[in-house]
Amino acid sequence: MLGFSPSTGELLVVLVIALMLFGRKLPEVAMQLGKGLRELQSGLKGMQDEFTRTASAATSNRSTNYSESSSESRPIPEEELADDDDVPAFELPTSPPVEESEESTSNA
Repeated sequence: MLGFSPSTGELLVVLVIALMLFGRKLPEVAMQLGKGLRELQSGLKGMQDEFTRTASAATSNRSTNYSESSSESRPIPEEELADDDDVPAFELPTSPPVEESEESTSNA
C-alpha cells in the first residue's frame, strides 16, 4: 500500500522508541489511536453511504421526471432574453483608440 515494507530491525527500533516515549501509557495510547481510526472509518463510511444514496436518488428522480424537467430546462429564445431592461447593452467605441506617449507613461 505504501510501497515499502519495514524490516524486523526497523520495527524493533520503532517499538523501543515508543516504549521510551510512552512507557506504561503505551496501551492507553494504542487504545486511543484505535478508537480514533475506528471513528474515522465510520465517518468515511457514512459519507460514502450518503453520497451513494444522494446519487441514486438524483438518478431515479431524473429518470422519472424527465418529461417535466426537460421543458423547464429548455434553451431561452433570444426574444425573451432581449426583454431584460436592467442589463446594459454593450456599445462599440465611436473613436479610434488613443495611443499614449512615452512621456505620460514614464511620469506615472
